Amino acid sequence: MKEFIKVKDLYFKYEEEDGQESDFALRGIDLTINKGEFVAVVGHNGSGKSTLAKHFNAIYLPTTGDVTVDGMNTKDDDRVFDIRKKVGLVLQNPDNQIVAGVVEEDVAFGCENLGVPPAEIRHRVDEALKAVDMYEYRQHSPDKLSGGQKQRVAIAGIIAMEPECIVLDEPTAMLDPRGRDEVMETITKLNRENGITIILITHYMEEAVLADRVVMVDQGRIFLDGTPREVFSRVELLKQHRLDVPQATELNYKLRGCGFDVPDSVLSEEECIEAIMKLIKG
Repeated sequence: MKEFIKVKDLYFKYEEEDGQESDFALRGIDLTINKGEFVAVVGHNGSGKSTLAKHFNAIYLPTTGDVTVDGMNTKDDDRVFDIRKKVGLVLQNPDNQIVAGVVEEDVAFGCENLGVPPAEIRHRVDEALKAVDMYEYRQHSPDKLSGGQKQRVAIAGIIAMEPECIVLDEPTAMLDPRGRDEVMETITKLNRENGITIILITHYMEEAVLADRVVMVDQGRIFLDGTPREVFSRVELLKQHRLDVPQATELNYKLRGCGFDVPDSVLSEEECIEAIMKLIKG
């Protein structure tokens, strides 16, 4: 796979306030994300995961080290516009990204700022709304939508700008379970069917299971990077870093602790049920 985002020895600290020296929020991050991957970056509050996310489209710049996007260094002022065309960012609260009183006008907003011709905007808006299953709501007011629907409209606004990568910074944190399911189905579809690189910042382990890779962050450092099955098999290590595992994995872990012969890499409810049924039949 083609290398798309490269993070090399990244250290970052926020600007000093009131003369107080701030500590590093990120410490020696090395990370490569390939084109077309679905990567979940997971950590508890304050771990540095959202700070890292904002480096991917040059909202934050490294204190030391480098971040490159498709070969462009985020420190290069002349390339910031090009980087942000390639990497779109979806925030936690969709209300912070919705700016218009009609859904289709909101989705068109980013394209208008890019100077896309009107006829092309019309096409992009329609296709983006169809991609997130919100086309039938194109004439609705965003205020009348559910939280999950608003977040899908926010995602459509990014899709319409045709980025190669979408970074989603805890997009489901303010949603109910149904809204979370809607958003996760949308971003999984965009990755699997449209080939868009997805970077999902989350603290929901059940969401991370859906990714190709899981990157675990704590105290500004990466301490695990692998497939969901590889990462969530390290239950003891995750607990040392005050992180949970998917519920199915937790149940399986406790069964193993009680001496039952079950796999050590169960991720889903279906796999857990299968393992328990084998125990019962055995």
